[in-house]
Amino acid sequence: MDLVETEGENIDDAIENALKLLGVGRDKITVDIIAEGRKGILGFGAQKARVRAQVRKPPLAQTPEPEAPREPALLSVEAAALVEKAESALREILRLMGVKATLEIKTSGDETTLEIHAENSGLLIGRKGQTLEALQYLVTRICGEHYAAEGPHVVVDIEKYRERRRKMLEDMALRLGEKAKRQRKTVTVEALSAADRRIIHAALQDDPWVSTKSLGQGSYRRLLIIPEGDRKKKDTASALQQKQPERTQSKSGGGPTSVDDEDSQ
Repeated sequence: MDLVETEGENIDDAIENALKLLGVGRDKITVDIIAEGRKGILGFGAQKARVRAQVRKPPLAQTPEPEAPREPALLSVEAAALVEKAESALREILRLMGVKATLEIKTSGDETTLEIHAENSGLLIGRKGQTLEALQYLVTRICGEHYAAEGPHVVVDIEKYRERRRKMLEDMALRLGEKAKRQRKTVTVEALSAADRRIIHAALQDDPWVSTKSLGQGSYRRLLIIPEGDRKKKDTASALQQKQPERTQSKSGGGPTSVDDEDSQ
């Protein structure tokens, strides 16, 4: 079963019922709102919300081309030295903070994670991960950035907090995206770090009916989820063609940019 119609007291309840029937996560479905529902007066005229949910179809599989033999990494010694320097720096920071913790090093591709395990992990994470981001910043600055392009990307994490945070933000992005489309109003998300904003942007980038935009200055900015998508892109492209019929457009699209330069990096 990959298509269901469900009801609920409100849109969110109807979507949750659909997810239970389909047995998938919220990011795996597309939702069409059939009826928004209404409470009625004294129990009369009430109508439940109704949605149609369908499981997203996976992209067509492509036969991968055989990979060319890779040359031995030339920076393996430097990369190992960088990871060792990052580990040493993080241990010293934790010692100066008076935190008893153990470090677990995990390597996957070009990314090396320094996983912290401590009893007071909540203190190290901080509000919305701000203390964790401060630890990440200190380790990055101490190790230097001259290996950033070619060496490993060193990430500081605390008991898989980053993965939990990412899933929470993705779920929030999908929920607020549905709200923006349903109410046809721009939804404002509270101030987030650049890393968190990139997760929101990525979660909604494939939805043709909403766009996202960061608002404000500084490291922490608010984020807007705008219900326009393809409709505004089509209107903009049509207007450009009417104004300049003699020119051949050399660039595709014409719609508004949805991601700030800082967030896309």
